[in-house]
Amino acid sequence: MSIRFGVSPIAWANDDMPELGGDTPLESILADIRDVGFEGVELGGKFPRDAAALKPLLDSYGLDLIGGWYSGSLLVRDADAEIAALQPHLQLLKAMGSQVFVFAETSNAVHGDRSVPLTGTPQLADGDWPQFGARMTGVADYIHSQGLKFAYHHHLGTVVERASDMEAFIRHTGPSVGFTLDTGHAALGGVDYLQVIRQHPARIAHVHCKDFRAEAYRRLRDGGSSFLDGVLGGMFTVPGDGGIDYGAVMRALVEIDYSGWIVIEAEQDPAIAAPKPYAALGLHTLKTEAARAGLT
Repeated sequence: MSIRFGVSPIAWANDDMPELGGDTPLESILADIRDVGFEGVELGGKFPRDAAALKPLLDSYGLDLIGGWYSGSLLVRDADAEIAALQPHLQLLKAMGSQVFVFAETSNAVHGDRSVPLTGTPQLADGDWPQFGARMTGVADYIHSQGLKFAYHHHLGTVVERASDMEAFIRHTGPSVGFTLDTGHAALGGVDYLQVIRQHPARIAHVHCKDFRAEAYRRLRDGGSSFLDGVLGGMFTVPGDGGIDYGAVMRALVEIDYSGWIVIEAEQDPAIAAPKPYAALGLHTLKTEAARAGLT
């Protein structure tokens, strides 16, 4: 088994809320990521989308491009239309040598709408899952044919948030549909991430590690806050600063012989939670627990 540690730039500059780190230069973000000791970085809104510009930029900081979020719309278009729409993103990843394609269904997502509370997540009717799953499998089969792993990102405020959503999603999709297992979104969505790892090892294509502050989350949820207000209110943090036992997570990954990226993705307000020291804490926590568990 072989793992590499990477990070999302969302803690430095949040694409969903440009007021959070919007004036932070990309070069400063990449320097922090390099100095903390990460090997790779996921795409952010500040990144050039031309490999001829992006590759030498990342090379100059000694960083690989892990991949990046792609917003899908398979509830409203078929697999062929989605495959056509994702070509620019896919071609960038291929040109950069990335190995994972992170996909999330966002056609009816509410996590970017500050008028919708955390409790207002959309749900699919039972009869809608077969078509959604078939379309997702068609896209995933295509991504696999292009040499990348397909990693669906379950997420608060989307149709794959709760344990029942995850179960239905797995039931209605084929084996090419892997997951970006996100510990923070799983925990707050009521998904047992350790059980998912152990029961569906072949589905674990990518791992995002964020931690959560339970008291802050309960207060924000019960007060009717939105997802973005939850981010501003500090419901998320990095590994080592919240309620998740990352020793158990790493041991579960050892059990399934996981190989691939482990990425810290913990959106916070950079004016309150300085990204570099928090990222360093997260990486130290993950490396320590990975070593104890035998992940190399």
